Amino acid sequence: MLSTTSVTDRNIESIATLQGASAVKSYLQTSPEYFMKRLLAAGSGDIFCLGKAFRSGEAGVRHNPEFTLLEWYRCGWDEHQLMTELGELIETLLPTIAINKYSYAELFAKYFNIDPHQAELSSLQKLAVEAGSSAWSDDSRANCLDLLFSVVIEPQLSDGLVLVYDYPACQAALARCYSDSQGRNVSRRFEAFLNRVELANGYFELTDGQEQASRFAEDQQARKIAGKPPMEIDQHLLAALESGLPDCSGVALGVDRLLMQIEGAASLDQVMPFSWDRC
Repeated sequence: MLSTTSVTDRNIESIATLQGASAVKSYLQTSPEYFMKRLLAAGSGDIFCLGKAFRSGEAGVRHNPEFTLLEWYRCGWDEHQLMTELGELIETLLPTIAINKYSYAELFAKYFNIDPHQAELSSLQKLAVEAGSSAWSDDSRANCLDLLFSVVIEPQLSDGLVLVYDYPACQAALARCYSDSQGRNVSRRFEAFLNRVELANGYFELTDGQEQASRFAEDQQARKIAGKPPMEIDQHLLAALESGLPDCSGVALGVDRLLMQIEGAASLDQVMPFSWDRC
């Protein structure tokens, strides 16, 4: 749960700690993902982890700095097979749940009548200003799309489990990209929403170490533009990718949010014994 490096993602802030008299900085893991991929590269086969994860500055109705995460990987599976298994897991807990599956582009066509993969940045910025504020007039493509999805689309998703796949390439994170049937470059990433609450995030995992290093560098630039401190890149992960990560898909599921849905709770505070407000 403690590591010498952490994630470079612009939208995730790690919790740092200093070790002993030498004041060596280390980080509480935001997810077990990097360690799990090193195990996969070493030949572990299918694996899962159920445990704690930590993210700084996240406290609220659906967020807590310390939370429980279920993350698992299936070797030889693609993202659609993993989405099916995720649906089966939720059905065992909520047997009458409705499950719907949409591409990211389908939802943007329905609510905005645009193609999110090919729309001009200026068009996305204009829509983001209308949905948010003038501060979005010069923001990035990834951020504008994220705002439009979270503010406009997400609240209108149907009841039950909604699986959204083929996210924009600019939001690929650690997922592979491919050219779809219309020639659009999209990422093989999916997200799951349970009654309009984001529940899980999954990838058909990127296995190219050089491509991953390039994305880490892009993350660093995005953090710099946002005025955030740079994060040291995890060279152990890159080495694992270079040594050979098997074809696999992985997903991380927020257990506390799932408990909220099962119990009909209005906030994480109702399903956690010691939420941030009680620490």
